[in-house]
Amino acid sequence: MLKIKRIYQEADPKDGLRILVDRLWPRGISKERAHVDRWEKELAPSDELRRWFGHDPERWQEFKSRYGAELEGQGELLHELAAKAANGPVTLLYAAKDEEHNNAVVLQELLGKMAAR
Repeated sequence: MLKIKRIYQEADPKDGLRILVDRLWPRGISKERAHVDRWEKELAPSDELRRWFGHDPERWQEFKSRYGAELEGQGELLHELAAKAANGPVTLLYAAKDEEHNNAVVLQELLGKMAAR
């Protein structure tokens, strides 16, 4: 099972494997409070793409396309995480305030498709 969650929300044992998918460590949260099992910076959008997007919903579709292209080079890691999600709970953690327009949403969709194969 694959979920997404803001890192600022309380950790829950039902989260399973907790993976931070942001390039920068989130402000104002300690590593102890975050309860992150893995920090996969490689799965975060490039700084250039992140700045261009700026969490502007009008750029969402183009962001998804560009981010998907960036992820093409991470096939091995993506397959590993999809397999883990097929065998137990995995929670992708992100810091963005916008819960609908962020990289974890794109990753959840992509990994969900991979796990279903």
